Amino acid sequence: MARLISQAVNFSIELPDYVTVLFWDYDVSALVWERHRDLIIQRVLASGTWEAVTWLRGRLGDDALRSWLLQHEGRGLSRRQLRFWQLILELPAPQVDAWLAEPARQIWEGRVQP
Repeated sequence: MARLISQAVNFSIELPDYVTVLFWDYDVSALVWERHRDLIIQRVLASGTWEAVTWLRGRLGDDALRSWLLQHEGRGLSRRQLRFWQLILELPAPQVDAWLAEPARQIWEGRVQP
């Protein structure tokens, strides 16, 4: 656990171009890892290319990403994305099933898409 915390503290944010495109609605130069960590992780996991995901995994490691997903209960990720990360990061299936069964998520997931 101490290793994960020290990685996060020492992480200097220099977003590569293939990551900065995910933050079209932000001033990328104003992003600070300590303050925007959750935003950065969520955007990359939800919308990043494989190259962006590889960058994030290289910076944090799978243990830290797994911990982040468990802590945030998969919020911000679609059902499909969450199932993907369940497989990649070996998240416990019963826990992911419980997140997906939450009433609030059912409303969001049940929306009509064009």
